[in-house]
Amino acid sequence: MRKIFPDYLIITLKGIAMGAADVVPGVSGGTIAFISGIYQELIDSINGINLSLLKTLKKEGIKATWKQANASFLIALVVGIGISILTFSKIITHLLETQPIMVWSFFFGLIIASVLLIWKQITSLKPVSILALIIGIILAYFITIIKPVSSPESYTYLFLSGFIAIIAMILPGISGAFILLLMGSYETVIGTINQFREGLTQMNTELISTSLMKLGAFAIGAIIGLKTFSKILHWMFDHHKNTTLAMLIGFMIGSLNKVWPWKEVLETRINSHGKTVPFLEKSILPQNFEGDAQVILAIILATFGFLVIYGMEKVAAHLEKK
Repeated sequence: MRKIFPDYLIITLKGIAMGAADVVPGVSGGTIAFISGIYQELIDSINGINLSLLKTLKKEGIKATWKQANASFLIALVVGIGISILTFSKIITHLLETQPIMVWSFFFGLIIASVLLIWKQITSLKPVSILALIIGIILAYFITIIKPVSSPESYTYLFLSGFIAIIAMILPGISGAFILLLMGSYETVIGTINQFREGLTQMNTELISTSLMKLGAFAIGAIIGLKTFSKILHWMFDHHKNTTLAMLIGFMIGSLNKVWPWKEVLETRINSHGKTVPFLEKSILPQNFEGDAQVILAIILATFGFLVIYGMEKVAAHLEKK
């Protein structure tokens, strides 16, 4: 049985890591959930939130309903994700603007380690699993090379963005933030989160209400998308676990193209702050990179990212033995 300290504190910390990953285009919070050992529980918990909870509440009371919903786990995780998104959204976007090679190198190493660890969980590699792996690689890679689009900031589009992005966010290897970027909603969502944080610190009710309306439309779409897709994932893990793991590994391998540190900018765009930022890029070798390629630093940070995941896996294995 879990205790508030340290068990749920650790879950909150994992939520913080998931939230930090979710705001980075190219990195999936689902990957963090997977490597930190809570992915299956997360999917099962989301899937378990249904009308049967009302029956349990009526017959057995709040305590039994709370336990059935695994509410302590979900709340601890959501609190961590919320803290992270509000805290790190500005920090990570700043680092991506100023130190992109360092950031992407770290996440590249992180994903490589994740692929190796998840591969160990496959107990039988059949032809259908190999096919799923290949499909996952091709699909994820294709997503990374699609040209992003511009879109209006309408509530309907934000709802649709939330619905689609949340599906990607819970899939290891496919970045929900990158899906938002492809849909043209990334800057709107991150900007709205920053506005909400600024509204809270300044106690600006107009800023808070405006940002809450936009975030509300996004959140409703996300909740519906999450609930819908969790059922599919729950069924896949129950009936075709090895094939599902193979496809998720494929997603992660295919997404490596997005987090490759060295890029050539093909097109640029003007963001809402009037700055010129990359719009369409392609991966290149370090020797073809214009400017300081920072190869040694990139290798160090990729290795550090790899060791972070390796360390998390060792800690998780140690905690399971207790």
